[in-house]
Amino acid sequence: MNADGRIGRRAVVAYGLLSAFGTSARAQGFAGLGGESKGFAPVTQGVTLEFPRDHGAHPDFRIEWWYVTANLQDSSGTRYGVQWTLFRQATIPGVSDSGWDSRQLWMGNAAVTSASKHLFAERLARGGVGQAGVEANPFRAWIDSWEMKSGDQFFPQTLSPLNVSAIGRGFEFSLRLNSLKPLVLQGDAGYSRKSEQGQASYYFSQPFFTVTGKIEIDGKPADVTGQAWMDREWSSQPLASDQTGWDWFALHLASGEKVMLFRLRQKNGSHYFSGNWIGADGRSVQLTPSSISMEPAQLTEIEGRNVPTSWTVAVADRGFKIEIVPLNPKSWMSTRFAYWEGPIAFHGTYEGVGYLEMTGY
Repeated sequence: MNADGRIGRRAVVAYGLLSAFGTSARAQGFAGLGGESKGFAPVTQGVTLEFPRDHGAHPDFRIEWWYVTANLQDSSGTRYGVQWTLFRQATIPGVSDSGWDSRQLWMGNAAVTSASKHLFAERLARGGVGQAGVEANPFRAWIDSWEMKSGDQFFPQTLSPLNVSAIGRGFEFSLRLNSLKPLVLQGDAGYSRKSEQGQASYYFSQPFFTVTGKIEIDGKPADVTGQAWMDREWSSQPLASDQTGWDWFALHLASGEKVMLFRLRQKNGSHYFSGNWIGADGRSVQLTPSSISMEPAQLTEIEGRNVPTSWTVAVADRGFKIEIVPLNPKSWMSTRFAYWEGPIAFHGTYEGVGYLEMTGY
């Protein structure tokens, strides 16, 4: 396709994405995710998640994502972060048109982060033409040339092995992810509440990936190793109308345990907290919301916004209190719906590394 064709296609897709989220996104929470969900499939408690089925797309729901973050280092100990994300958005409920008439829209984000660089790219696509999609078994998620796919001898119950790759201006990466541990159901057996009003998602993770591979920043390659976390969520209304965004932490403890925590910020200041403590054996326990606290410790000015990039986070009934610092406080994803996403390290009653995502700032 010629250059004019590419521009035209992306303009159409971009318009569709903006229309899907609506022009009043800020009034409906981050990216309009607190908007009306009538006609889309509901999230209900007690549904049993199944694999490999639920590795694939759920077009009856309004929004879902496949989300990988990796904390990496090279042979000299230099630290890096990598993000690979694919979002699917349905613009109209109950419609399954094919080709360019498809109401399924796709958006991909990828990034590589070091202490001095944060390089990212975005891809947009409309479903039905093969430019983007997800297949459950064998697993494959892709948008343009970016790809996350199952390797040889794939095990759906561990979502392993996976090969993940992307390329953007000034960066590229190709990683191999492996895990021998089963998937983790977040929230209550995969049902993750997001508000007192009943908003929720289906949510599972694979937080036990080990990683080998290569990254390149500004033409300089590096062999890297580390650990990765994959999140899978789908919903039709993941935010309440009075929730403006979220602060989400995926933490790899040096003990081998994992912790997922988030708060959904509400306009009246009574934020909604949730989290799961995941043992080194993979057993997940839902945390008591009232025991979770998150306090910003330092703000960073980015594009005229004050973003909390250092935090004090605690889970009182676990004796857990940590100070979190970013690898690069300028890890701003200036994409169509801008947000902060980057690798972090922490110390306190526990030590380790992880990832922080913040939306709605």
